[in-house]
Amino acid sequence: MAFPFFLAILASLQNKLKILFFAQIISFKEKRNCIFLFVFSFLFFLSGNSQVKPRIINDITALNPVEVDSILIPLTTEEIANAVKNCKGPISIGGGKYSQGGQTMEEKSLHIDMRGFNKVLNFSKENKEITVQAGIIWRKVLEYIDTFDLSVRIMQTYANFTVGGSLSVNVHGRYVGEGPLILSVKQFNIILADGSLLRASRQENSELFYSAIGGYGGLGVITEVTLYLTDNCKVMRTDKMMKIKNYKNFFFEKIKSDSLAIFHNADIYPRRYKKVRAITYTKTNEKLTETNRLKPLGSKYRFHRFAFRVISGFPGGKWIRKSIFDPLVNLGNPVEWRNFEAGYEVKELEPKSRKKSTYVLQEYFVPVNEFDKFYPEMKKVFRKHHVNVMNVSIRYAKKDPGSLLAWAKQDVFAFVVYYKQGTREKDRGRVREWTKELVDVALSCKGSYYLPYQIHASAEQFAAAYPNAKKFFELKKKLDPQNKFRNKLWDAYYNVKEN
Repeated sequence: MAFPFFLAILASLQNKLKILFFAQIISFKEKRNCIFLFVFSFLFFLSGNSQVKPRIINDITALNPVEVDSILIPLTTEEIANAVKNCKGPISIGGGKYSQGGQTMEEKSLHIDMRGFNKVLNFSKENKEITVQAGIIWRKVLEYIDTFDLSVRIMQTYANFTVGGSLSVNVHGRYVGEGPLILSVKQFNIILADGSLLRASRQENSELFYSAIGGYGGLGVITEVTLYLTDNCKVMRTDKMMKIKNYKNFFFEKIKSDSLAIFHNADIYPRRYKKVRAITYTKTNEKLTETNRLKPLGSKYRFHRFAFRVISGFPGGKWIRKSIFDPLVNLGNPVEWRNFEAGYEVKELEPKSRKKSTYVLQEYFVPVNEFDKFYPEMKKVFRKHHVNVMNVSIRYAKKDPGSLLAWAKQDVFAFVVYYKQGTREKDRGRVREWTKELVDVALSCKGSYYLPYQIHASAEQFAAAYPNAKKFFELKKKLDPQNKFRNKLWDAYYNVKEN
């Protein structure tokens, strides 16, 4: 401890301190040295012993604090390879830390924070390809390619996520005619548990390609990614209110069949869950109404925070959103660049504090033909448990081309549930209960659920939703026999002895 050490130094300085302050017989050099030692000791006392300070990491929800053993912020591939090779304990891998159930963290681990590993390595305008380090965020990718009138093919709605993290969870977005991110990945490099570096693509190390994408860091550290790009273009927004029972036919007749549709989602309005607002951005040659090519950064999003407080906590807040806020926000038919629409900031969703309550996501996937069966059951679960749902966003996604942990084993509708919950243990227990019920509903519809969020599903539910997990675990045992690469997700579902 620092305190006894501080007292010992003070004791040794006692006589000199008296002389320093009450006599004039010591030299200037002695005074200077004495003062220096006293100040150093005092600062050491205030700071404590740096070796015993906990290194706490958390995710965006602030629900999952974890103390790690050490943190590495690498700048080179060699740093990562050497650290992985020489590490005897667990290794966790993090980027933006927007996963919400500990998927980027593990107690007493070497935590590799990839956010400093963020360079553009190669670019071809002719081939519409870009190679980046895995810690780069999508916003930086957009900034780079926008000058060449190119755009990302598939990404999340928000641009704060790292590319490597997005691969690890195999994200999707609002892109019409697209699906999981793997569809736009050409190849990637990955460091395995023994420190070796491999390249994986559909043609080279294909088993690793289809396993590490959506593998939540269980097989190694993705270091470089080559992505397919597409053209940037102007898009016009339109929106349409309708009954939810009419939405599926509307989507297939008006949206999926429209070759000009770029972005699309539909928001279900709680508490009645009977109406949806379908929002579409369609390729256009109309004059721009928004001249910025990318969304400006630095907004404080005061209106968004106010709106979330009203929607989640005020009497009639859900009605105010449906009848006042959203009609105002969606007024008119703005024309903007595709890259502008791709560049939202997560900060617009961030509350002032997450101490007593927090905003969280869950997501469920159902085959398109099961749409009409799923949403009424979802509504029943929400009402039964009085879930404070802010929004349910519907997105369409094409079938996954073969990743082992595919969430879209056929064309699906995704139901992205954004809700507010308390941070006390009893609040978490309530969420656990209704979340598991909704997983059962999705499974009864031959669907699945998404793994980056709070880990509530049982091992049986996980196995039913991800039937190829056993093959994934067999590969993990082969490539990572000491189970170095760990996090809360794999702690919950991967058992080395059994697999």
